[in-house]
Amino acid sequence: MAFYENVFIVRQDVSNQQVEELATRFTEILESGGGKVEKTEFWGLRTMAYKIKKNRKGHYVMFNLDAPSPAVQEMERNMMLSEDVIRHMTLRVDELEEGPSAVMKFRGERTRSYGDRSDSGDSTSRTPAAPPAVASDAPAPAVSGEPTAAASETPVVEGDSA
Repeated sequence: MAFYENVFIVRQDVSNQQVEELATRFTEILESGGGKVEKTEFWGLRTMAYKIKKNRKGHYVMFNLDAPSPAVQEMERNMMLSEDVIRHMTLRVDELEEGPSAVMKFRGERTRSYGDRSDSGDSTSRTPAAPPAVASDAPAPAVSGEPTAAASETPVVEGDSA
């Protein structure tokens, strides 16, 4: 048997329980065809990059499959017939991924705090601190439109009557 990864998207107005029932139904179809689902991941309700059939969000589900091709084709046929499934894609892979998928790994990282962007409920403005001043005897560089320190001071010579 071959290894496959299948991801399908269910409409946003479907409940989580109905999504699980769909996943169970597709699993039963595969098992009746002689295959098995090695891993099922529910990625949750996610925003899509563009509208698909008037939906901006969708429930994502991923299967890791070990099944013969006819069983996978039958599962895909049932996905196409389902009104709740708005997209699906199946890829043949050389080996199944162990542990959580990349999407689930990233999801865990996304929940950590990002320094100044954390939601602390504090409404004070957070501005970055000014860089430390450098102690130097050299004059500060001139800003455009401002005369330099040397040009603004006129030297006074003794015996010069002004």
